[in-house]
Amino acid sequence: MTQQTIVTRELWLGARKDLLAKEKELTRLRDQVSALRRELPWVRVERDFVFEGPNGKQTLAELFEGKSQLLVYHLMFAPENEGPCRSCSFWADAFNGMQTHLAQRDVRLIAISRAPLAKLESFRQRMGWSFPWYAAADDSFHVTYGVYFPDAEAANRPAYNFGTEKPQGRDKPGVSVFVRDADGSVYHTYSCYSRGIDGLNPTYQYLDLLPKGRDEAGLSYPMAWVRYHDAY
Repeated sequence: MTQQTIVTRELWLGARKDLLAKEKELTRLRDQVSALRRELPWVRVERDFVFEGPNGKQTLAELFEGKSQLLVYHLMFAPENEGPCRSCSFWADAFNGMQTHLAQRDVRLIAISRAPLAKLESFRQRMGWSFPWYAAADDSFHVTYGVYFPDAEAANRPAYNFGTEKPQGRDKPGVSVFVRDADGSVYHTYSCYSRGIDGLNPTYQYLDLLPKGRDEAGLSYPMAWVRYHDAY
């Protein structure tokens, strides 16, 4: 860790107030961006996606379970693997336990993966997770919402994150938001990927407060340090 300049409390307070002005500027900008996000147009979901969960097969509309808003974390877990992406498990640890609070704001938060339900349930028990976790009946949901690229190795492969990145591998993380109206129609309102989900991980937000920050510069890739929480 680099040793910073050592100053008096008074000089530190002046520097901290200068930073506070920038933090307030960022907060106001974030509020503006959040407002713009809420104003995005919606797209009606025409396809009858099917998922498998503890209650059997359910459609996307049925996953709302009485709420009008549905948050979906696209949790990377390929059918051939025995466990999910370690980075996705890092995010899952962060949102596990949020359901009770989100439910008070008319929101249901779930995860959806490509792996079969038996593998999801086994890994959920290992991790002690309580959030609802569904297996997609096929790959169409993941392809439609930009987190699965079956031809990722092809020269003409589609681009991840709204065309801004070439996907490395077939599965990618993301978050999608859906709304169900009083008539039962479902609409897609928002999705984010890549660094767009960065702010949804509170562990990273806490690390950003510290002198070392995320401390990932010397790693082979930024999240090389992450493990399943029972494997550190």
